Amino acid sequence: MRITALLGTLLIALFVAITPTASSAQIRITVGFGPPALPVYEQPVCPGDGYIWTPGYWAWDSDDEDYYWVPGTWVLAPEVGYLWTPPWWGWDGGVFLFHEGFWGPHIGFYGGIDYGFGYFGVGFVGGRWDGGHFFYNSAVANVVNIRNVYVDRVNVTVNHISFNGGEGGIVARPTAADEIAEHDRHIGAVAAQTEHINAARANREMRASVNQGRPSIAATARPGEFSGHDVVAAREAGAPYHPPANHGAAPAERPTATHPNDLPALEHPAAPNTGNAKADQKYQKQQEDLYNKQNQERQKLQQQQDREHQQAARNNASEADKQQMEQRHQQQTQQMVQKHTQQRQQLQQRMAAPSGRK
Repeated sequence: MRITALLGTLLIALFVAITPTASSAQIRITVGFGPPALPVYEQPVCPGDGYIWTPGYWAWDSDDEDYYWVPGTWVLAPEVGYLWTPPWWGWDGGVFLFHEGFWGPHIGFYGGIDYGFGYFGVGFVGGRWDGGHFFYNSAVANVVNIRNVYVDRVNVTVNHISFNGGEGGIVARPTAADEIAEHDRHIGAVAAQTEHINAARANREMRASVNQGRPSIAATARPGEFSGHDVVAAREAGAPYHPPANHGAAPAERPTATHPNDLPALEHPAAPNTGNAKADQKYQKQQEDLYNKQNQERQKLQQQQDREHQQAARNNASEADKQQMEQRHQQQTQQMVQKHTQQRQQLQQRMAAPSGRK
């Protein structure tokens, strides 16, 4: 069983290493079966100047072993001149890899996925920045009472395919422009987007197994607004929904991470909100300090294990010695994970404990 787990983790690490460079830093999770087709829906009216459309996509909930729909929504750009590169799923060597979206001065690679509304697989034609203002292409963006508009009609072929590569997936690779965009300064999802994702995850109606690929909330005018007249339901599923054959069965044993680089990236802590501004500031600093410390410990352990790999290669170590080394690395990594989990739990307990003051 250990050998099987070891081979699994090494294989996933190899998949990460050979993923296109325009998105390799964004990989967060792997899934054994692909997301449903993109549903068919209309874009809600843009709420005002400076809002950028962020298309809906299927995310993965590892707790429920199910995809859930994150509705498309309009989001204020975090900085003038910044555009949103959507997240995407890609097939590589037997698993689907998720690549997170990001804000940056240029649109990067998003798997060639046709999300619609200006995101037709390459770049973005839904609008552009000019003189510090965002101008909307009214041919593809639903804008009303906004003066910064122009018309640029684009002929596209809609397919609703939600992933890159593999059987039935989009065939696309990063362009030279995508590679350049990868090296821009990037900003991850802003707080409003994170709250939007969390709200979608908490809403059972967003589950693919419940909505059959046709979510009742396909898009919203603003992040997190899941009710009201600005909520848009999907007209239909993008394709017939076919759940995986083993959905609902006992989950298969997951491979155990052997090296720190095999682990999912640490979640950046959300800002605390206890109602006490002074306490929140204190807790937020403690969260940031712990987050940075744990990342440093991951890097230090990875560097140590890398040196041992290099030494084993120089010494032409036997397969038995290599296997013993990998087993030791796996044990080190799991001990670190357990320690980090306990540290985060202890910090959360301190934050939740009553201060004793009225």
